[in-house]
Amino acid sequence: MLKQYLQFKLSQKLSPQQIQLMKLIQLPTQAFEQRLKQELEENPALENGKDDADKFEDDFENSTDDINDNESINAEDINIDDYLSDDEIPEYRMQANNYSVDDDEKSIPYASGTSFTQHLKTQLNTYRLTDEEFQIAEFLIGSVDSSGYIRRSLLDLMDDLAFTQNVYTTEDKIESILKIVQQLDPAGVAARNLQECLSIQLQRKNLTPNIDLAQNIIDKAFEQFSKKHYKKLLKKFDVSEIQLKEAVLEIGRLNPKPGGSYSGNNRMVEHVVPDFNIKILDGELELTLNGRNAPELHVSREYNNMLKGYKESKDKSKSQKDAVLFIKQKLDAAKWFIEAIRQRQQTLFITMSSIMHYQKEYFLTGDELKLKPMILKDIADEIEMDVSTVSRVANSKYVDTPYGTKLIKEFFSESMKNDQGEDVSTREIKKILETVLENEDKKKPLTDEKLALLLKEKGYPIARRTVAKYREQLDIPVARLRKQI
Repeated sequence: MLKQYLQFKLSQKLSPQQIQLMKLIQLPTQAFEQRLKQELEENPALENGKDDADKFEDDFENSTDDINDNESINAEDINIDDYLSDDEIPEYRMQANNYSVDDDEKSIPYASGTSFTQHLKTQLNTYRLTDEEFQIAEFLIGSVDSSGYIRRSLLDLMDDLAFTQNVYTTEDKIESILKIVQQLDPAGVAARNLQECLSIQLQRKNLTPNIDLAQNIIDKAFEQFSKKHYKKLLKKFDVSEIQLKEAVLEIGRLNPKPGGSYSGNNRMVEHVVPDFNIKILDGELELTLNGRNAPELHVSREYNNMLKGYKESKDKSKSQKDAVLFIKQKLDAAKWFIEAIRQRQQTLFITMSSIMHYQKEYFLTGDELKLKPMILKDIADEIEMDVSTVSRVANSKYVDTPYGTKLIKEFFSESMKNDQGEDVSTREIKKILETVLENEDKKKPLTDEKLALLLKEKGYPIARRTVAKYREQLDIPVARLRKQI
């Protein structure tokens, strides 16, 4: 038998405006500028005060009772005082030390020039090839990736030539054309793997005893070389340690990615715009927010005049009423966006200010060993905001310091206890580990177990697996692969 009953449930949901605000907070400076540009294009009621230096006063004095009709347009709906202020410059732009004076427009630089593929095709014109051979060679060049390799098998290339180019050929024919393509510059291009790439480059060099030994190592003992089994190489080629060292140095001078170094590749150059700036003035830290994060926004003068004209009009037509409804929607959106910008700017400044004071010793000295253990919750508790908000601020933003431009999330680290029971940052342990590895004997590199013992002697009792984890985070290979002759 079905029973009816009442149940009370309290739930919290984010409004669309709150979700948009969280997204705005997460955006770094460049992405924020794109979002601002988009909003200015989509909402004609919103204007950038930077482009309009004229001031205008609000002619309404809470007297919008005339803007009423039977279609729910009333004074409360269209209170222009809620959208316009006496000054176009928002209040938060007038506060001291909250934004940088660096408001210059900056563009992202691009590399220009001939593309890598076109560079190879141009060289192909110097060879005498039949029409079919030239078509195969062009297809092979088109199959070269950005690193300079052809990653596909000859059989796959043969099938593609038949299906896409209507060229029916054999694997032997493709391989013979491939040898011609591999003669192009830069040396090593169109290789099918690293071994072939290095071998091609060595073949281009003048023959010397060191080059000859290096060629034999790559062609006949590449696996032992890649795994740094130097004792096996000494025995296999019956050479001295000095001779092997010279040959390995020759191999080390080769380019494993011949396509990656070509300056003609049309790629966007990475351009980091710091969101914050920290300076040391008279022994004290000063934080400023990039001025491009605090634009001067206001409601359009035209929209102000439209509302004024509607108020003064005696006969209000249906089209005028519809226009006022449209204006109200745009004013609401403009008001919310201006408020969201204010909240974003305030949240960024408060969060970064808390991080700066938490890591004051580091920002004053630049010594990474001075970094204190700090997690997101530490900052969230201090500024009384949610952890997710701090995460959004720290995740993709940069700060310009006297010691270089740093990613904010790099200042966060977990804590571990040293032998004296004090909390130390894992960043400090990684820095010490990195220093130890830089100074180790490269002929006998330290294993993770020995590294754990050394760190324990320095007062950091951590397990071998933890050392391995930190070593991998520092992108340092295992002891065997760090070995040198």
